[in-house]
Amino acid sequence: MKRINLLLGGPMTQWPTVLQQQPQSIPGDWLGVDRGALRLLNLGRLPVLAVGDFDSLTPEELKLVQTQVADIHYAQPEKDDTDSELGLRLAFEKLQADEVVIYGATGARIDHFLVNLLMLLEPRFRAYAPKVKLVDKQNTIRFFLAGEHVIHREKDKKYLAFINLTPIDAFDIFDAKYRLTHKKLTYDRAYASNEFVGNTVHFALSNGVMCVIQSTD
Repeated sequence: MKRINLLLGGPMTQWPTVLQQQPQSIPGDWLGVDRGALRLLNLGRLPVLAVGDFDSLTPEELKLVQTQVADIHYAQPEKDDTDSELGLRLAFEKLQADEVVIYGATGARIDHFLVNLLMLLEPRFRAYAPKVKLVDKQNTIRFFLAGEHVIHREKDKKYLAFINLTPIDAFDIFDAKYRLTHKKLTYDRAYASNEFVGNTVHFALSNGVMCVIQSTD
């Protein structure tokens, strides 16, 4: 299974501890998105690809990226796609990822976070949604399409949230602390602060897209 890690430009304070302290231990290749490319170089991780308009870099920083990264995709500052969307597309279409883990997607500007969260609803990306997760210091965000699913508890996480990003005709939570049976979700809603009873939770949705978040305080 080919894992591609995307590093975006979100605040380093929101990175998970493993990325801050042991970046070499994270498996897979790296794709740097805009300032994320420079940060990867500073971490000692050479991205296989960098993408962005690089408007957040000084000329000296951009030159450093250009001299070390072999494959760079330049974007115009005025464009339809965000740098995040460009990175996600290249991860799947050019790098043929089986799994994409996105870091640096949260914190700072809320509009940037919402772009990173909601881009999985776009028709061109929706089929990839189950293969993508966003990870930060306190949260792991995953996406699920129609079907029955099981999610495994991460050892450092306490809470579980379900947020439907589309209407869903029937939603079931079978074995979490708080359960639902064939709940019809006609508008977007967050079922927050649920918890694992054991090490797994089983759930099902008849259609649509469900966002599932494991988090800790």
